[in-house]
Amino acid sequence: MTPAFLTNIPPMGYLIIALVVLVLFGRGKISAMMGEMGKGITAFKKGVSDGQQEIEDAASEGAKDVTPDAEKDKS
Repeated sequence: MTPAFLTNIPPMGYLIIALVVLVLFGRGKISAMMGEMGKGITAFKKGVSDGQQEIEDAASEGAKDVTPDAEKDKS
């Protein structure tokens, strides 16, 4: 759902806005911000995968061996 004020901007308007942002912040500052954003996204993805791994490990630890004792003695 796009806000109403963004639907009235022509494509050339977005280009002008991008140009103004570039002039205000400079190329170096913008590239540094994008680099930090990339690091943040990478750290977030790593955190999510680590959390999923912890959940899977906890679930596997909670799983019980339901093999009957008589079957265990045969091996």
